[in-house]
Amino acid sequence: MKLFVGLGNPGSKYARNRHNIGFMALDDIASAHGFSPWKSKFQAEICDGTLGDSKVLLLKPQTFMNNSGQSVGEAMRFYKLTPSDIVVLHDELDLAPGKCRVKQGGGHAGHNGLRSIHAHIGADYGRVRLGIGHPGHKDAVSGYVLRDFPKADETWLDDLMRGISDGAAALAAGDGGKFMNAVSLRLAPPRSSTSKPKEQKAQKPENAVSKEDTRSPMEKLMDKFR
Repeated sequence: MKLFVGLGNPGSKYARNRHNIGFMALDDIASAHGFSPWKSKFQAEICDGTLGDSKVLLLKPQTFMNNSGQSVGEAMRFYKLTPSDIVVLHDELDLAPGKCRVKQGGGHAGHNGLRSIHAHIGADYGRVRLGIGHPGHKDAVSGYVLRDFPKADETWLDDLMRGISDGAAALAAGDGGKFMNAVSLRLAPPRSSTSKPKEQKAQKPENAVSKEDTRSPMEKLMDKFR
């Protein structure tokens, strides 16, 4: 079994916040892949389903961001999982909006949700870092992550969510490259040309020799009146 954890804050007040992009990603996966209805367990909202050959549990902690690790730790112990079976999807200030990166292990970079998970299960879990950009100054971070995504971000946000759903089976299988490729295909699909190429005018071959006009001036004049 794989455990996908989305980070966010509970309640409709926070539903479209930048900080809740992890919740949004799990909602898309559950909807796209026909997961079971959400129910309450482990201080979280959970549902389960199958991605490829993997049984996957989706978990959205309802403890508020700063205590996310409590919920993750409970679920991990109940199912006898290890940190390597867990993938956490979370907002990332240090990535430009719409960027996505996969990472295994490492630090929490000051993210309070990751900090809590570190405290409860250690650092050896996988992460999907979902870029939301940085407000430019550390004092503005709190207000920035707790504001809703603006309408201008809706296009790339929708594409990112669809890409995550497309690549979810690869993520469950541990194939980060294939997962990232699925995301990239949504965010930057290959261009397809539906228009025919412009017809080029026939060009005279470089070695072509022009036929010399041998008519006399009088013959040229008479030809104009024929």
